[in-house]
Amino acid sequence: MADKPTITQAMIKAYDDYTHLTLDRRGFMEKLTKLAGSGAAAAAIAPMLAANSAHAAVVAADDARLDTSDVTFPGAGVQEMKGYLVTPAENSGPWPAVIVIHENRGLNDHIRDIARRLAIDGFAALAVDFLSPLGGTPADEDKAREMIGQLESDETTANAAAARAWLAGHDKTNGNIGAIGFCWGGGLVNQLAVNDAELGAGVAYYGRQPETAAVASIKAPLLLHYAGLDERINSGIDAYRAALEAGGKNFEIHVYEGVNHAFNNDTSAARYDKTAADLAWSRTLAFFKHNLA
Repeated sequence: MADKPTITQAMIKAYDDYTHLTLDRRGFMEKLTKLAGSGAAAAAIAPMLAANSAHAAVVAADDARLDTSDVTFPGAGVQEMKGYLVTPAENSGPWPAVIVIHENRGLNDHIRDIARRLAIDGFAALAVDFLSPLGGTPADEDKAREMIGQLESDETTANAAAARAWLAGHDKTNGNIGAIGFCWGGGLVNQLAVNDAELGAGVAYYGRQPETAAVASIKAPLLLHYAGLDERINSGIDAYRAALEAGGKNFEIHVYEGVNHAFNNDTSAARYDKTAADLAWSRTLAFFKHNLA
């Protein structure tokens, strides 16, 4: 039996550059081949770095404890937004609610699973497809990342605020709405907190920080999770912390040492860290239960 390929931090950084910065697929594979020593090794390692949709969901899509539905709601302006709404099935609620904001891959099965995990713990969860204005999330992740780059920031933030407003008015919710986001979605949670005074709580996993001058307008309590090895995102932590402290904001920052960007994504074998993910998730549930009850 062949030995499992060794994945180095340089390989993980190359993948992060590919998915978030400037590398295209060909450039990434060329760099990975040099790092791995051969094309065959690179071909074996690449799927371990990427998210794998074949991994089993933590909460099955047909779990009898949940009610799930594909929904549409009004976005900013005349746009119609699509989403995946999950509520506990045991009674009609109303429930505290959470908007789930995807990574730069769009609304995929992993993010739907995150919504179901929240619903199992007593929340109504709305996983929004923020690529709706461009036709919705495609199956091709590279295409989804390209489309994410075409979104207009202010319009996307306005669509997030529209999701919050729609969910607040839903008969299954108690009107107290939080937001959780990962990677690109974590950055959008921060922008939503800046721009929507009605947001009840925000949880950002390794998300880009807002401009420090905008932090003064934040009303929602924030829980900010960061990966210790994530140099690209972590470069903004100190300025964000200082601005939050100067503004007297309600926030928590946790840095999980020795883990990578996307440590919560259990479909990525190379970057997922169960210990950090479990701790961050327990903190997330406690934070939402405290602030959205």
